[in-house]
Amino acid sequence: MDDLPAIPRKGRGAIGNPTGRFETAEREAFDDGWGSLEEEPGPLVTTFADDATRSIITRNESPDISFDRSINPYRGCEHGCIYCFARPGHSYLGLSAGLDFETRIFVKEEAPKLLAAELRKRSYTCRTIAIGTNTDPYQPVERKLKIMRRILEVLRDFEHPVGIVTKSALVQRDIDILAPMAEKRLARVAISLTTLDRKLARTMEPRAASPERRLETIRTLSEAGIPTSVMTAPMIPALNDAELEQLLEAAVAHGASGAGYVLLRLPHEVKDLFREWLDTHWPDKAEHVMSLLRQAHGGKAYESSWGTRMTGVGPYAEMLRLRFQKACQRLGIERRGNDWKLDTTRFRPPPQSGDQLRLF
Repeated sequence: MDDLPAIPRKGRGAIGNPTGRFETAEREAFDDGWGSLEEEPGPLVTTFADDATRSIITRNESPDISFDRSINPYRGCEHGCIYCFARPGHSYLGLSAGLDFETRIFVKEEAPKLLAAELRKRSYTCRTIAIGTNTDPYQPVERKLKIMRRILEVLRDFEHPVGIVTKSALVQRDIDILAPMAEKRLARVAISLTTLDRKLARTMEPRAASPERRLETIRTLSEAGIPTSVMTAPMIPALNDAELEQLLEAAVAHGASGAGYVLLRLPHEVKDLFREWLDTHWPDKAEHVMSLLRQAHGGKAYESSWGTRMTGVGPYAEMLRLRFQKACQRLGIERRGNDWKLDTTRFRPPPQSGDQLRLF
């Protein structure tokens, strides 16, 4: 549906649905003479399809992130965050990084079964698995499908450490699994908190939990004994960056014990999608936002070099880094990095039928 008109839609983040960068043909909407483009657009229905992947653990060698493996139960994300750096992944499926990413979700129904099989391999070496570093594992459909919960049940049974990143209050559903794991240093959670401004949050992250619900989630998880951090990510110049200290203070007041931040990343199609969103919702700030961002990325909207892609370079990026560092010191919270270092020594595949036969 890449010929959808570029019009703001209630409950959706992207304005348009541009053709994926790998496609040879490009389509665009046009007025057929009946004023069709001037009509109020109808709601877009989210569809779900099976993701037939046969491997569930994704590995990386990136030197600037603190984990080497991750799981993503879903491709695409109905939260619709306009800044999401995972959006370009839909282009590999022949789809758009725009509205397609938010409305055409691919579900890894077999993920728990595949995970158990991979963990039982004799060649497997235990390291913390990160979940939610690409698309959110607790997006709305998880209430029904419970794929994330079944993944956690596998990790619990194998006593395998896990670190979760989410902006959903639904993670509270799984406290009964996460709290006992946390007692063994096998689990921790990071809640993404980008703004305390309800209007900005609703526009920027249309189907994610409200700021108040995220803070309440931090408190609930922390009170359950689950180490909980706050991710003030992304920091967007001249849009939410002024809230950095306020976000950290609110999170700590609700029990957060660690914190991290990431400067806005705009890889591939996300750059144009984000600029279109800015021009639509914040036209008076658009050029200033992009100017500061270019200053932090060597004159470009995004620079993907390891070591600087997360935080940027130059005066603006350095000021943001120092503000974050000083706030963490003042509030007495740990900066992210060590929070993925959980206990890997407990890992044991649980016994299963037929195991005794291996002795012969």
